[in-house]
Amino acid sequence: MTDSKYFTTTKKGEIFELKAELNSDKKEKKKEAVKKVIASMTVGKDVSALFPDVVNCMQTDNLELKKLVYLYLMNYAKSQPDMAIMAVNTFVKDCEDPNPLIRALAVRTMGCIRVDKITEYLCEPLRKCLKDEDPYVRKTAAVCVAKLHDINAQLVEDQGFLDTLKDLISDSNPMVSHCHPPLCPFYPLNQVVANAVAALSEIAESHPSSNLLDLNPQSINKLLTALNECTEWGQIFILDCLANYTPKDDREAQSICERVTPRLSHANSAVVLSAVKVLMKFMEMLSKDLDYYGTLLKKLAPPLVTLLSAEPELQYVALRNINLIVQKRPEILKHEMKVFFVKYNDPIYVKLEKLDIMIRLASQANIAQVLAELKEYATEVDVDFVRKAVRAIGRCAIKVEQSAERCVSTLLDLIQTKVNYVVQEAIVVIKDIFRKYPNKYESVIATLCENLDSLDEPEARAAMIWIVGEYAERIDNADELLESFLEGFHDESTQVQLQLLTGIVKLFLKKPTETQELVQQVLSLATQDSDNPDLRDRGYIYWRLLSTDPVAAKEVVLAEKPLISEETDLIEPTLLDELICYIGTLASVYHKPPMSGPPLTTSSVQMGAVDLLGGGLDSLIGGTNFVAPPTAAVPASLGAPIGSGLSDLFDLTSGVGTLSGSYVAPKAVWLPAMKAKGLEISGTFTRQVGSISMDLQLTNKALQVMTDFAIQFNRNSFGLAPAAPLQVHAPLSPNQTVEISLPLSTVGSVMKMEPLNNLQVAVKNNIDVFYFSTLYPLHILFVEDGKMDRQMFLATWKDIPNENEAQFQIRDCPLNAEAVSSKLQSSNIFTVAKRNVEGQDMLYQSLKLTNGIWVLAELRIQPGNPSCTLSLKCRAPEVSQHVYQAYETILKN
Repeated sequence: MTDSKYFTTTKKGEIFELKAELNSDKKEKKKEAVKKVIASMTVGKDVSALFPDVVNCMQTDNLELKKLVYLYLMNYAKSQPDMAIMAVNTFVKDCEDPNPLIRALAVRTMGCIRVDKITEYLCEPLRKCLKDEDPYVRKTAAVCVAKLHDINAQLVEDQGFLDTLKDLISDSNPMVSHCHPPLCPFYPLNQVVANAVAALSEIAESHPSSNLLDLNPQSINKLLTALNECTEWGQIFILDCLANYTPKDDREAQSICERVTPRLSHANSAVVLSAVKVLMKFMEMLSKDLDYYGTLLKKLAPPLVTLLSAEPELQYVALRNINLIVQKRPEILKHEMKVFFVKYNDPIYVKLEKLDIMIRLASQANIAQVLAELKEYATEVDVDFVRKAVRAIGRCAIKVEQSAERCVSTLLDLIQTKVNYVVQEAIVVIKDIFRKYPNKYESVIATLCENLDSLDEPEARAAMIWIVGEYAERIDNADELLESFLEGFHDESTQVQLQLLTGIVKLFLKKPTETQELVQQVLSLATQDSDNPDLRDRGYIYWRLLSTDPVAAKEVVLAEKPLISEETDLIEPTLLDELICYIGTLASVYHKPPMSGPPLTTSSVQMGAVDLLGGGLDSLIGGTNFVAPPTAAVPASLGAPIGSGLSDLFDLTSGVGTLSGSYVAPKAVWLPAMKAKGLEISGTFTRQVGSISMDLQLTNKALQVMTDFAIQFNRNSFGLAPAAPLQVHAPLSPNQTVEISLPLSTVGSVMKMEPLNNLQVAVKNNIDVFYFSTLYPLHILFVEDGKMDRQMFLATWKDIPNENEAQFQIRDCPLNAEAVSSKLQSSNIFTVAKRNVEGQDMLYQSLKLTNGIWVLAELRIQPGNPSCTLSLKCRAPEVSQHVYQAYETILKN
């Protein structure tokens, strides 16, 4: 009969019976009783009352029974630390048992029992096991050192265990098991080396400044020798360690590459990716003229292609890694285009990733193949995929100049299909092709104009308006076309309104006599009938330009446009080099380095042609009444102006704000006593000098003493988590209150909550576990380095889509601009620039959240008016409402 019978019992009074059986003289009965205890523990029953009886069963030669008792110990030692000390003597004795399995089991269990009282007793047995004659025991002890370091780092350093781990790596002959044969003749002895590397790597991660893995040519040679003897996971640890080594010259780099290359044919995809990571890094040191360099490129392609034959989830991980590899070294896979062709049964996430890699690999040699595939994809049923395919055709035209004509022809064929979303995407990409190849493909404009009525998406309408405005002199009825858009001006999105304003001004400058009435109409709509600050400001600029100096207006608005770049979505080179070092990890899937928020894409801050209000504004701004706010002194490099004439628009310096405490709300009752068996919890959140805290007040309104407090947070939108245990140093007596400040970190698990700032908390004590939720104010997440410099502000404001802008009214706030700026700065909302327009003070502000999200703000204050207008722009518009609430809270308190 199987052990499943132990899980089916429903007897009452079982604890008493089990106690008797555990103390039985018969070994079989005792083993049966322990199995029943483990079964009860597994299904969630509390069998901690049997702790002393189970511990007594440790004194046995039966390996199965000993394993069961150790399993029980690991589970209950934390809740019974005083009783767990009873087991120490048995651990010490088992660490000297003749059977290596028992020695390893004892040291593994000691590492898993996370009780401070016991750790000091572990040192001597662990020291012996680290020098044990059997490799199985040594490799288990190596991992135990990492576990012990996590509990008490100082103890591990004082006892010299780190030096012992280093000795295990540089063991003069890791294949030798001293005088005794190993536990198993097939056991990989070099797993000792792999586990020592894994333990040191884990310890080094928690102490980045320490130089634990001090690698040199001799130790590297040992690791490479061990590589052939390890299990697959041991190989991954060693390869990851090798990736952190810097060879002294190209000969050493080549030697390491030659010894790592066989790992490319491993069956485990993780081993393959770790090997690829090492080779990609060391190839940097190899000369491209070397024959070996070409050989290595050829060897890298087949394993990467093989990864794409796995199940879809693994394919996606492989594709995300290949995307990085292709950006760094496209020559590796330049002949493997066909493997990235989409299959009919691929999931959408695999299809889109393959599409991206196809474009990156597109060249003059394979463009015909690629275009044929993309045209086929554009007839699929999946709308998102079709849109991406049409965009991909446009990207190919921009990337491979020789194919541009063929791409335009393909796009025209797709427009003729009259499928609405295909037509709209085609028009958007044709606009980009016009930007890349001006005065070359304008013959297609007539075809585009025929489809004007079918356009209903803002991006497509804006693209079509740009085309009509840019080539107005070639379109006979350009004024009629633009006038048709003007009829529903107020119903259009901001993107379309801005483009329509610029398009009609261009038309006026090209055909002034025919369109004077039209331009006056659009300027009036933009400046007098619109609440949008972007649109209104652009309208005023155009109006002033046209009325004072039409020649200057022509030079500005009709200035030659810079050509768009071939690849707008390439990862910035230094970030790409960093991500290459993380191939095979989550960082390579997210394309973000570990512990970072979403980076601001580099394409959004190139200042060559950026202006906030449209075409060539820089030279027109001198002489306006812009005032730079006072800022802290910063290095000159931070404030260096880019471009010309913008020094009057925003101040030249950008500094980090002063470290000060932000506004703290008064404590509120989060958990009333009636809902928590007498425990009342009040609290608030604070941010002081970059540290976030949850300030708690615990009150015992019950009749019994409360002890053993602990706290845990559910996953939340910004990864808030306790940075330390909840420390209540003395039992909480009836009617007693205690104040506690719990430090918080923002590196916990992330899950979007509703509302965004909702935090679900569990608090445990000796009575029960209690749950409550509270809303934290978003300003505790505003970081101290949230001040943008003026050029970045201009570029980012322009780059964030206008659809992401939100406007709010802050009422009953009778402060002047200086008081508002000062008050907000204390909560890490920084004023980048200030100006006065028609008696109104305009503050341009920036802030950054802990996860790297930037929020830009325009705050309009009318002196004497207690209300002010707040406009917010952010790449994650869902945070805008909560940022507005933070503004309101700070300014009104």
